[in-house]
Amino acid sequence: MRQINQFTITDAVKDSFKTEEGSRFKFLLEGFITHLHDYTREVNMTHQEWMGILNFLYDCGKISTPERHEFILLSDVLGFSALVDMLNTRGGATEGSNLGPFYLDDAPILELGADLARGRDGTSLLVHGIVRDSLGNPLPGAIVDTWQADGTGTYPIQEQASGQDKFDLRGKMTANEKGEYYYTTVLPKPYTVPYDGPVGDLLRAGNRHAWRAAHLHYIVRAPGMRAITTELFFENTEYIDNDAVFGVRKSLIAKLEPVKKNEEFAFALETRPDAKCRFDFVLAPEG
Repeated sequence: MRQINQFTITDAVKDSFKTEEGSRFKFLLEGFITHLHDYTREVNMTHQEWMGILNFLYDCGKISTPERHEFILLSDVLGFSALVDMLNTRGGATEGSNLGPFYLDDAPILELGADLARGRDGTSLLVHGIVRDSLGNPLPGAIVDTWQADGTGTYPIQEQASGQDKFDLRGKMTANEKGEYYYTTVLPKPYTVPYDGPVGDLLRAGNRHAWRAAHLHYIVRAPGMRAITTELFFENTEYIDNDAVFGVRKSLIAKLEPVKKNEEFAFALETRPDAKCRFDFVLAPEG
């Protein structure tokens, strides 16, 4: 140890961990240490820069709460989240996209045809489709978990201080015997990612905008299938080609269509929509 230097320290640190040989944890940890040390040597990091990074991470932790995860936001704007999503899309399944910082696991259970908008201003939108497996078979009983921003680009969870219910504009519904899901909501607007914390400082320092294309969030699950976390975007809307967190994929863009005056639907809805879009989810088998 007394002979350690800037080139031998990497192996010394890896050897100090007595991890199980051949384990995934050993592989991940040693890879992280190697890349971290290589980066530090490559940029010839100063003490001031090192402390700046540590203080930035500390500030991310300090501002984070169970309802706002600044580290997820950091992962998003660096394209880390998008890359993990891309690497983990399997077997013809719907492509993954960002979880975002505002997911709540305990969203209310909704009946099919429910209206999430609850009288909010904006365009009333019907979202519907079928949940299928990668062979095209419908998946009855699949759980469609959704959440979103409102017609002004704000998540209710961000406005609890003004009386908003954090569970508004989110819910879980169960696909019917045909694998169908359907509900109405308000068409979301583009918005900026949270800009009042250290990630906002990073974006400003890098001369980057913080705007997200309008989207709906989803987690879709079914027994025996690999769950997907993804987003649904809308054709010909702002920021579709320069989303701040790199979440847009061509396969995740749906077409918005107006609802005709006398148009009828094959399912019951609480609210008659102004517009509609269809999107089918595809899940791959586990394993």
